[in-house]
Amino acid sequence: MSLLAQIGAYIDSLVHPSARLDPLTAARHRAFIAPRLVGGLIGLTALPIHLALSGVPSTLEILFYAWLATPILVAYFLSRTGGYDAAQLASSASMTALVSVVSLATGGIASFAAVWLVVVPLEAALSASRRVDLIASAMALVAAGALYVMPPVFGAVSASPALMALGVISAALYATGLALGSASLARTSSRLLVVEEDRYRLLARNITDVITRHRRNGTVRFASPAAESLFGVSAKTLFGHGLFDRVHVADRPAYMTALANAATQAVDSSVEFRIRRELPDQPDARVSFIWVEMRCRALDRSADQKDADGEVVAVIRDVTDRKMQEQSVEEARQDAERANAAKSRFLATMSHELRTPLNAIIGFSEMLANEEMMQLDAARRREYAALIGESGHHLLSVVNGILDMSKIESGNFEITPEPFTPAPVIGTCCDLMALRAREAGIDLVCRVATDLPDIVADKRAVKQILINLLSNAIKFTQRGGKVVVTAETQSPTMLLRVEDTGVGIGEDDLPHVGDPFFQVRTAYDRPHDGTGLGLSIVKGLVELHGGELDIKSRVGSGTTVSVRLPIDCEKATVTEIAPKIQALPVPEAATVTDLRMRKRA
Repeated sequence: MSLLAQIGAYIDSLVHPSARLDPLTAARHRAFIAPRLVGGLIGLTALPIHLALSGVPSTLEILFYAWLATPILVAYFLSRTGGYDAAQLASSASMTALVSVVSLATGGIASFAAVWLVVVPLEAALSASRRVDLIASAMALVAAGALYVMPPVFGAVSASPALMALGVISAALYATGLALGSASLARTSSRLLVVEEDRYRLLARNITDVITRHRRNGTVRFASPAAESLFGVSAKTLFGHGLFDRVHVADRPAYMTALANAATQAVDSSVEFRIRRELPDQPDARVSFIWVEMRCRALDRSADQKDADGEVVAVIRDVTDRKMQEQSVEEARQDAERANAAKSRFLATMSHELRTPLNAIIGFSEMLANEEMMQLDAARRREYAALIGESGHHLLSVVNGILDMSKIESGNFEITPEPFTPAPVIGTCCDLMALRAREAGIDLVCRVATDLPDIVADKRAVKQILINLLSNAIKFTQRGGKVVVTAETQSPTMLLRVEDTGVGIGEDDLPHVGDPFFQVRTAYDRPHDGTGLGLSIVKGLVELHGGELDIKSRVGSGTTVSVRLPIDCEKATVTEIAPKIQALPVPEAATVTDLRMRKRA
């Protein structure tokens, strides 16, 4: 290690521990200690040379050499205590005292040394303390005033050439130390400033959040580089009203309110809003909005800027994933509520649908069991037996509907496609429902095209589809109304339509028609019986054939249900559903609902 490196290491070790935490403070301490320690030691080395050349020094010379030791003591004081301001004041007092004594001994105010009083406040300026500067300046002014008033203490004694030379040399060394210390402090401050700027610039470039600075009116003055990755545009594009123009129109009031509260009330505020994100690689893509959270606070201002317009610093963070998660949780909660409501509706419906036929069966069977007591004739017994049979069939149909729906939802309902002519099947279904329609005072019309080709489908399922649709149409059509059944070919499908002039379905209920156990009127005392499974079964059977179900209705204007079945359901299910199923990871026990959802995807 070189001598200068050793000296530097020794001076660093003299810095007080309390000053080592701050690089700039440590640099000030080193700049104070180094020139005083080195200058004092160099000055004291002149004492042996002076003794050898001039002999015993005079009183003034002894005072001068004693002053040369003072900077060493002041540097030691700073090293031990860390009191920078106190050390600066001690150094200023020491220098003022030396200049005053030398000036009094060499002519007073007219002495060559009096001008060095100017150095006192200059030295104190390195402390960066206004209080130290004022005290040091006061010392220099008081000393100058005293020299002007007081006569020379030792008379008009001229300084010896050696003393004047030593004074000039020491003054030059002292000035050199001040200059080097000032330059060192300037370099250290500049280096620390660059390091700090680089640190903040590094943070601004690598942090994912966008940092913005706003005027009081909301315009942007600064935006960090992270804006490019978050919004898809350069930071300069957000300047002025660029950021405001990208905020969703519905969220702009909340955005401006948060900035205004932070600027005027000096309170931290937070707001979530949607903002447009550009897609540079897809310029023609649909406009995309993301959810962001903005936390803003008033910019700290100094005392002389309190009356200036308030500015706001904001941090913008992408919270789209969190918002989507919250939305998923909310949808799951709504689904759970709907499922709970459906369960309650199912229990209420089943209690009504099962209790009514069971009460009839039990009541009439008890009456038949006690026919002697009841004195029933043969006609009355046949009537009661018929009522028991009807109730039993109704109960069986309810149970079969539940079982069919359960099979369809679980994927265990199997259809058996076979070729058949649809016209006779449609006519048979209309004949079966004709009696019920006449009893209800409804005109049932069947219009089937004569050129209907044979289709490949499950005949039993097609009958069930049509009977359920006709049953619903007759049930919800008032006396004097009309139900029309039409069938035609629209290659490669057959279109089966059931149209009625009944009560119709409201717009709010229409999207839910076809859901299991859903009924347009959910009151327990509804005028129409049923479990709400008819259209659900129809929907499931149609989709098992690879067909489509469409319902159009208005309240008071009737309902039209259109069923579109493929001419050959085996080919339709293979060509339309199977490839999509193979492209997706379908479990072995996938339900029909799962397949339907994947098909729609």
